[in-house]
Amino acid sequence: MSTLAHTMMTAARSADSGLANPGELDRYPFAEGPSVDRVGAPAWDGADPELGRVGRRAAGNRGRGLHGQLVQQLGQMIVSGDLGTDRPLVPEEIGQRFEVSRTVVRESLRVLEAKGLVSARPNVGTRVRPVSDWNLLDPDIIEWRAFGPQRDDQRRELSELRWTIEPLAARLAAGHGREEVQQRLSDMVEIMGHAMGQGDALTFARADAEFHSLLIQVAGNRMLEHLSGIVSAALQVSGSAVTGCERPNETSLAQHGRIVDALAGGDGAAAEAAVRQLLTVHPEVERVVPAPREH
Repeated sequence: MSTLAHTMMTAARSADSGLANPGELDRYPFAEGPSVDRVGAPAWDGADPELGRVGRRAAGNRGRGLHGQLVQQLGQMIVSGDLGTDRPLVPEEIGQRFEVSRTVVRESLRVLEAKGLVSARPNVGTRVRPVSDWNLLDPDIIEWRAFGPQRDDQRRELSELRWTIEPLAARLAAGHGREEVQQRLSDMVEIMGHAMGQGDALTFARADAEFHSLLIQVAGNRMLEHLSGIVSAALQVSGSAVTGCERPNETSLAQHGRIVDALAGGDGAAAEAAVRQLLTVHPEVERVVPAPREH
């Protein structure tokens, strides 16, 4: 096994880091008590009641800090529709509900604003924005949609987007002789092979995601390269076999190897064909190619 493969597999198995000590926070100075009714105030019934408790759901949030956890929680609530369009988000109420500091609330709302989920205006406050304003290509929003009520639409859209992006990227990549990236792609296939042999699905998935991200980056098109994070996000949330690469198997591994060989040989048509075949690699998939939709 190469040094890179060993390092990556070791890192994949390492435990997630712990979270900040809740005793160190500058909390809102509110005592628990009956909630005060507000006109248009959001209902927090859909929120995770354990977010502000001891331990901070370290395992469930994969090591996210308080700021990341609050962004995750509020983002999921907005995307799922639990916090409807134009609903006010009162920082004091958020801080009290989730037992976090003013700084955590303020920075979390700024992140959500940058994603287009909320807007903050003088004399109006912070409110949820309509779906048309969201940055639907943001990896976090992709994840939240993929595990919310819109999961079927999100996964279909991701599948269709990958069918548009990756075959073209492979064709273009064959014309760019960047040896270091070619070697990196080969390394990822090696890592995937070792991981599959050891039943290490996590390492396989991480190597797979990096492979597809590198494939787009080596295409030599900066606009396509900007979309590499979308493909990574698609692989991370691909709970449906229609996306093609989420299950480690010999057929998938061999198809990745064919892509590398085609790129090394400068054969753009073969590289494109190999990617298309990879996206339809599972024989149990009924709908292997995104079908036209009726409007």
